[in-house]
Amino acid sequence: VLGSPDHHSPASPTTGTMHFTTPDYVIFALLLVASTCIGLFYALSGGRQRTTQEFLLADRSMSCLPVSLSLLATFQSAVAILGAPSEIYTYGTQYWFLGVSYFLGLLIPAHVFIPVFYRLRLTSAYEYLELRFNKTVRIMGTVTFIFQMVIYMGVVLYAPALALNAVTGFDLWGAVLAMGLVCTLYTTLGGLKAVIWTDVFQTIVMFAGQLAVIIVGAHQAGGMGEVWRKAMNGSRIASLDLNPDPTERHTFWTLGVGGVFLMLALYGVNQAQVQRYLSSRTEREAVMSCYVVFPCQQVVLCLGCLMGLVMYARYGEESPVYRQAIPHFSSCLQMVLYFVMDVFRDLPGLPGLFVACLFSGALSTISSAFNSLATVTMEDLIKPFCPAMTEAKATLLSKGLALAYGLVCLTMAYVASLMGSVLQAAFSIFGMVGGPLLGLFCLGMFFPWANSTGAIVGLVAGLAMAFWIGIGNFVSRMAVPTPLLPIINATTMPLRGNMTTAVMTTLITSITAKPKPTGVQALYNLSYLWYSAHNSTTVVIVGLIVSLLTGPMKEKDLTPGTVYPVLGNLLFFLPERYREKLCSINTQPYQMAQESNGVAQHKEEEKIEKDKKDEERASPQPSCRLAHTVQETAL
Repeated sequence: VLGSPDHHSPASPTTGTMHFTTPDYVIFALLLVASTCIGLFYALSGGRQRTTQEFLLADRSMSCLPVSLSLLATFQSAVAILGAPSEIYTYGTQYWFLGVSYFLGLLIPAHVFIPVFYRLRLTSAYEYLELRFNKTVRIMGTVTFIFQMVIYMGVVLYAPALALNAVTGFDLWGAVLAMGLVCTLYTTLGGLKAVIWTDVFQTIVMFAGQLAVIIVGAHQAGGMGEVWRKAMNGSRIASLDLNPDPTERHTFWTLGVGGVFLMLALYGVNQAQVQRYLSSRTEREAVMSCYVVFPCQQVVLCLGCLMGLVMYARYGEESPVYRQAIPHFSSCLQMVLYFVMDVFRDLPGLPGLFVACLFSGALSTISSAFNSLATVTMEDLIKPFCPAMTEAKATLLSKGLALAYGLVCLTMAYVASLMGSVLQAAFSIFGMVGGPLLGLFCLGMFFPWANSTGAIVGLVAGLAMAFWIGIGNFVSRMAVPTPLLPIINATTMPLRGNMTTAVMTTLITSITAKPKPTGVQALYNLSYLWYSAHNSTTVVIVGLIVSLLTGPMKEKDLTPGTVYPVLGNLLFFLPERYREKLCSINTQPYQMAQESNGVAQHKEEEKIEKDKKDEERASPQPSCRLAHTVQETAL
């Protein structure tokens, strides 16, 4: 039932459901229409998405600001928007210290990962793995990423729709189909340029929705001073916790240091973000986008914290979930939505604004997944085996892949509806894979003697470690009885990324206090914020050991520009001849690549490839089509 005379009446004890008014539906529909129009505009303007460079990389023509806002929106999923307030409501403001990790988490990608990727003129991040190691490593990395994103994108569409349905009676599958089809449409028609500009629009909607909730909610609570007073009295304003125990869920060290690895996995090597860097006009624009997104991330974090404090000021410890006033509420995802509907009960249209904000987060995440999945499938799994494919066919196939992944997303949303409690594990798989992929790229980029055998064994070891700890954590918690308590605890299954960690913290599981774990159980209880660090380190250590045992890679076998001379820089105090010997490589190729600044035009590259086409067919060449470009950039 979507309509009733009293649309914003308080939730009844039996249903707990509030309802949308006509203005709410209109605002929600406007979001879908605007997103579709942006896709149509870029499908019919410019080059009309006739080349893979335009469809997958926006012709490498994007400026800093839209790229920055797109970077911000990409993993600001709907579940993350709801997750931060519920985290603050439940545990207090300790989570705010995650902002400390943003500094290094964005500075390192800006000055390490972006220069390497941009100067190699890549389309897919996994092309780097073939240039650095071999085709097998590239395919393994690609398949791992596809597995990660396919599972995640269906769940991230279904979970907020389920919460919205529970609170407002909004049709569950109507919301899922509307969002999935609209997202598929504008991604398939408009390519990356449409995805980036819809991200910009959706970011504005997200900010507007959150600000509206904070302003109205604080006013109803008696002002921000009263909100702060109630939060202080309720012990929700956390002090600096310097406890070094890695099993503690949130401390300064887990948030500020462990969070750096989460950020690196997201902003350093994730294809969705790398693709945005590579769409920038110049390397400088790509680097600046990281600097611009830093204050934006801080604003997003502060908005989530303020919203959580306002929610606490309204309900205190007596939330609808805790007192079971709404029996079918199963998580704080639904509690936050209930709070929003409660605050806006007499303000028609504003609930629709927040739902538009919520689904803007879902749209930005899912569209990025479609586009990045189409890119890696085309560039890493199809083109290497079909080198004679024409540009027109490649572009058409890329659009077909984006459409296909849109349908897969809807299918995965249906699968998610059948998962039940396994939904938590599905979210966690996204994070389990992030750390090992980060470790694989770090192994190749920072350790010149690492070889392909070490990379393969290291990745397998990292994934095995990630799933062992993650599944062990999940199973051990499922085995514990979980009575409802006044203060609840969140499952510590990991999700990657500075904002997507909030997804995990919102899949609430009430647990009783337990004695401090020891042995293997202590490993299972490791804070989720250390998972990326632990798993990426496993890949690097195992990869280096195997590389040394099987024969380290020699400098002459390295593709120029694929190694960042971090060890040489760290050992600056040694004479140059010793640094070159210890690091197995000098910095000259990287410095030469730096002088080019990555501004070679794609048309010039196409001309070079065309001139050498006959020669390339007549003589054996490296399997990666970028080998010549890399040599020219470096030399």
